[in-house]
Amino acid sequence: MVEMDKEQKTWKKSENKRKHTGENTDGGLKKRKDEEDEGRGGGKNRLDPTSVGYFRRVDDRLKEGFEDDEMKEMFVENVLSEVKGKAALVALDRTASITVQHLLPLSGLDQVAELLKEMAGETGSDIKSVACSQCGSHVVESAIRQMSRWSESTQIETEDDSSGPLETQVLCLSRVVRENSAEFVKHVHGTHVVRTLLHVMAGCIGPPRTTAQPATKDRHVVPQLTDFDIPTSFWYELKELTESLMAIVNLSVTDSVASAVFQTMLTVCHRKRPKLCKQLLKRIMEYLSSCSSAPGVSPLLVFLKDQAASRLVEKVIQLSSKALLRDIYKSHLRGHLVDLALHRIANFTIQRLTAATAKYKMFLKLFDELVEGLEAILASGHMGVIVQMAESCAESGERQDELMRCLLSAFHCDEPGSRHTSCLPLFLSLLTYDVYYHSDTAEGGIDTQVPLKTSVICYHGSRLVQALAKFKERSLLLSSLRILSPDDLLTLATGSVSSHVLQALITTSSDKGRGKILKRLQGQFVPMACSRSGSRTLEAIWNSASVTHRQNIAEELTPSESQLRSDQFARHVWAKLALSHFTHRRAHWQEIQTGESKKRKMFSDILE
Repeated sequence: MVEMDKEQKTWKKSENKRKHTGENTDGGLKKRKDEEDEGRGGGKNRLDPTSVGYFRRVDDRLKEGFEDDEMKEMFVENVLSEVKGKAALVALDRTASITVQHLLPLSGLDQVAELLKEMAGETGSDIKSVACSQCGSHVVESAIRQMSRWSESTQIETEDDSSGPLETQVLCLSRVVRENSAEFVKHVHGTHVVRTLLHVMAGCIGPPRTTAQPATKDRHVVPQLTDFDIPTSFWYELKELTESLMAIVNLSVTDSVASAVFQTMLTVCHRKRPKLCKQLLKRIMEYLSSCSSAPGVSPLLVFLKDQAASRLVEKVIQLSSKALLRDIYKSHLRGHLVDLALHRIANFTIQRLTAATAKYKMFLKLFDELVEGLEAILASGHMGVIVQMAESCAESGERQDELMRCLLSAFHCDEPGSRHTSCLPLFLSLLTYDVYYHSDTAEGGIDTQVPLKTSVICYHGSRLVQALAKFKERSLLLSSLRILSPDDLLTLATGSVSSHVLQALITTSSDKGRGKILKRLQGQFVPMACSRSGSRTLEAIWNSASVTHRQNIAEELTPSESQLRSDQFARHVWAKLALSHFTHRRAHWQEIQTGESKKRKMFSDILE
């Protein structure tokens, strides 16, 4: 029971992280706790300890693998024979359900169908209790995900389009979901089954859901989807399923769990059924626009400040056509962008809108409205809006000079002109000139030789400079970079956040400009190579450098061979730069580098 309690606390913690800050979690807590207890196989219907031990041993055996397909098939068949007659009970047990999840990808599609059929019962409705449980939902998801192997199955015949057993069971599950759609989309576990079902019906699927928490760096990464062939019946069933969900679209506004289902529906339809997606987007916007609000106030302005509804609106904006985006801006958001950008929740939607309109002329109107409140947005700490403005300016090629002037003014380094060369440290740290250089102290004296410290460089500052590095006119940034001391450049090159900035600035420079920067980096290449981030920066510099620059770098590195080859990061640099070759067969090394340089230039000319 202690382990169970720990698991429950971990799960609750992860669920809270998934919600917006400040989301209302009152009500429904007791109901969800009961659902979790049921999902663990609590009460009378718990597997006996002997069976639990059996499934634990099965899982250990699965991890070992099999010598051939025949042994695998015999093993799978034997285990499934043990599951037969108690499929629902097995699915509701924590240990056994994990084993079944691992077993299903090794099973035949007919065997998977048989398992689903037993869990569904005679009428098919019994699947709801399994799908809406913590452990059972994972088993149902794993089962229907096996449809991605449908086109590879021997049950497909070119002349006979009859339904296969697994296809029939997935359609049966979809029918149950349609009949109980409101209950499913609001259920903390059932919602995952609906989302997986939408993926399967559309014919695109991502990596399976796991109970483990994703690494910090992977939490905001959009999972890659894999397309697969689907039966014709799924084409029509997806339309029916989306219709049943649209009938309860009101839940997508008030419930964060239900909102996730609608976001998934839009995502998969945008990828596989663009016409259907366009219809769904239009209908969702019509519903949101029709909701009551204060006189003269668009209901969308209210929804953008709500944790659950704002996520759905963000997804709508990301997937909307030019016409719908124009309507959203003109009918609802025009004149309110700065106020929304200052809001702790709505500012994320403004970021999505700014990104979505970058390739259209309406971006100019958005920019002109937002730039009026740039300093206020900076003061609010909503740097994501500023970064996205810079990225959209880089993508569109518009308003770049104006944004740079506004940033110089906002960071107090526009006047006098001598302050321009201080812009890079200010942008990276998101500190004004006065704060960074302490210009209000000691009788107004200013020490402009403040060393650059990793601790003051922030994530959004790094992203801002990376976006500005894509501008047509980068002279201010490059001038600011060139006046940094070699130690500052090393700090920039070896910081986990700042290293991307140096890579962006060097790789986008001309050969002449790159040479000036590399000259100031001389003497720092060895410590760069011995740093986790610095070694990657050095490789990026190398890939964009001319043969002469590469030779200069190699000449500095090779005297420290023993240090480099013994370092966990530098040894990879030594190998990738072929420095052993440089030491012992320099003429051959130079010939290879010259060939690579010509090839790189040729491809660059083609792309331009």
